[in-house]
Amino acid sequence: MSETSRNTRPVALANWLLVVATMVVLMVAVGGITRLTESGLSITQWKPITGAIPPLTEGAWQAEFDLYKATGEYKHVTGPAGMDLAAFKFIFFWEWFHRLLGRLIGLAFALPLAWFWIRGAIPQGYKWRLVALLALGGLQGVFGWFMVRSGLAGTMTDVSHFWLSIHLLTALFTLGGLVWTALDLRQLARGNSRPARWVFTASWAGGILFIQLLLGAWVAGLNAGLASDTWPLMQGRLVPEYDSSRGFLYAITHDPFLIHFLHRWWAWVAVVALVVMARQVKPLARPASIAIHSAFGTQILLGIATVWTGVALWVAVAHQVVGALLVASFAWGAHALGRRS
Repeated sequence: MSETSRNTRPVALANWLLVVATMVVLMVAVGGITRLTESGLSITQWKPITGAIPPLTEGAWQAEFDLYKATGEYKHVTGPAGMDLAAFKFIFFWEWFHRLLGRLIGLAFALPLAWFWIRGAIPQGYKWRLVALLALGGLQGVFGWFMVRSGLAGTMTDVSHFWLSIHLLTALFTLGGLVWTALDLRQLARGNSRPARWVFTASWAGGILFIQLLLGAWVAGLNAGLASDTWPLMQGRLVPEYDSSRGFLYAITHDPFLIHFLHRWWAWVAVVALVVMARQVKPLARPASIAIHSAFGTQILLGIATVWTGVALWVAVAHQVVGALLVASFAWGAHALGRRS
């Protein structure tokens, strides 16, 4: 055995990646709060280093508030509603905390990665994967700024729901990658040096789940959760009225009533796909199968509760967090199938 192989620390690496994955789930929760409190446009500049320090004087707070007053959101929504400096400080906090947590995740990944690298503790074949995960984290920050910038243009009163979906789905993809790599490392520690493979079941079930997550991100970006507070009917009918004047393709990507309808009913397609997948996973990793069932079951109930409560803050945030846990559970189950192959 070489000196390098004796120094590898697959269990320590796996535990570190799972800690980072937990931080990503927390990031998703804070991102949900930021979105639901309409806090995302409160910081109008991107300062990766100096932006970590919030305003410390009343003059600095007023300067930030003045920048926000130039946005379409303030001019057309929050300003006419009577927003004052105290209310601005509240929304500023959530956007600042969201960005701070992103910085902390970056440090929690980059610094241990450098330490493990210098110590020769990273097993052969894993360096490129860990660098790719770090790059995804950096890309996530860039996408977050593009999302914010989309809401600062002209008379926009909100961010683009397309950029919001890219921002959220990149976070969830990173979460899945962290879980998958941690599981590979744990298998390596048990003597199985062959990484799990991506299998066909993971592809089609993951594709169905991806569509549901995309629709959910669009629902959040368009405030489409407020399109109905009844379930299973919307506006007293199964299929709600929606604007089709620009064609179905435009409606399916922009109309909040139609997107809300698709999100609530495509969920059942996703349930069927996940049940089929979980049945295949059960003989190989029963805890992973249980996690998948528990996650989508809880997610369905929270989705209905979100509608019935008129998108109550903590119910909606819980719905988003369980969505992230569902992605982690899916990665766990897909990894189990990949080990078999």
